[in-house]
Amino acid sequence: MEILTDYQNRQIRLTEERLQHILDHPEMVDMRFQLEIVLQNPEVVRQSRSDSKVYLYYRFYEQTIVGAKWLCVVIKDNSDDAFIITAYLTDKLKQGLELWRNL
Repeated sequence: MEILTDYQNRQIRLTEERLQHILDHPEMVDMRFQLEIVLQNPEVVRQSRSDSKVYLYYRFYEQTIVGAKWLCVVIKDNSDDAFIITAYLTDKLKQGLELWRNL
């Protein structure tokens, strides 16, 4: 298990199981290092519309294995424990309350 920090210096757990889940997707194989970059330097952070404890961190990458995409790192913050749920590449940002923008 690794402990990463986000742009607010919040500690976020990344378990081996979650990392393996993320890296099992072929388009994510070379994106391990970028997970940390997205957490530390997101361009947009939104709160999930379906779960107020879930946050979506986004950063745009011009070149990925599948072209220009947003990398989204999804975390859950239970006050005393924050952890990565998943991460994926996407064409567009999900709806939700915008908490941070640094474009």
